[in-house]
Amino acid sequence: MKAVVKLGLVVAGGFGVAVFAAYLAGSTLIEPNQHIVGPPPASIGGVSVRIERKGAPAIAGWYRRVGDAECAVLLAHGLRADRRQMLGRAEFLIAAGYSVLLIDLQAHGESLGKHIGFGLIEASDIVDAVKFLKEDHSSVGVIGFSLGGAAAVLAADKLEADALVVEAVFTDIRKATANRLQTRLGGVGSALSSALLWQLEPRTGIPVSAVAPIEAVADVRAPLLVIAGEADRRTTLADSQALFDRANQPKAFWAVPGAAHENYHVHSQVEYERRVLNFFSQYLVGCEVAP
Repeated sequence: MKAVVKLGLVVAGGFGVAVFAAYLAGSTLIEPNQHIVGPPPASIGGVSVRIERKGAPAIAGWYRRVGDAECAVLLAHGLRADRRQMLGRAEFLIAAGYSVLLIDLQAHGESLGKHIGFGLIEASDIVDAVKFLKEDHSSVGVIGFSLGGAAAVLAADKLEADALVVEAVFTDIRKATANRLQTRLGGVGSALSSALLWQLEPRTGIPVSAVAPIEAVADVRAPLLVIAGEADRRTTLADSQALFDRANQPKAFWAVPGAAHENYHVHSQVEYERRVLNFFSQYLVGCEVAP
């Protein structure tokens, strides 16, 4: 009998440790990643901006208007990063004649926010940043990497963008969590994903079922370019292909050879710039930009 009691205590203790570990991991995933970013670097110039909003945190960013350019591009970074992740993209877009706005998604960089929302909460950041650009530009494109791309897709029904480039965007939060844990922990990781996801709605108010870019992508009205890494284990090539398959025309797909879940502009700079500039020149109307 004593042995049974001891076994029960060991099992209960192990379960308690697992629950606590899952809670700590969940806290790490949703906690803000806020810090000082500073003024725009000399390579892009421009000014620091704050886009004030009712009922939502102000959006911090860098804005560079290029002369009388009619076209602008919004740049949105990935998870736990900030606007500096998109600096290289801003530089080549400015050189081509586009105005640019680089933002910190809420709960990142210099933008306030209670917690990270895996694209669902950040969707409003994309919508409002595009509206900001629309005040002075006739055509606006968006480039979003990972979290930034997911937010743009999840904003589809309200987004006024004229062309959309999304990179390494997961299909849904369940698959994204399982992929990331499996990459780090192997087969055990996939089993732990449920322990993390059950916390999402109670702690953030975000239903797991709502964080599904693959469902929202059918609502994207703008021309769409999906970019994926051939060797990406977080957002697999099959995931990106599934997202692309659900999207409406016009659309294009580029699998970056040898790339993992990383900055595709850095990985394949020349081809990245060629494809993105060709895409925007085709769909951002009324722009006089460099070839």
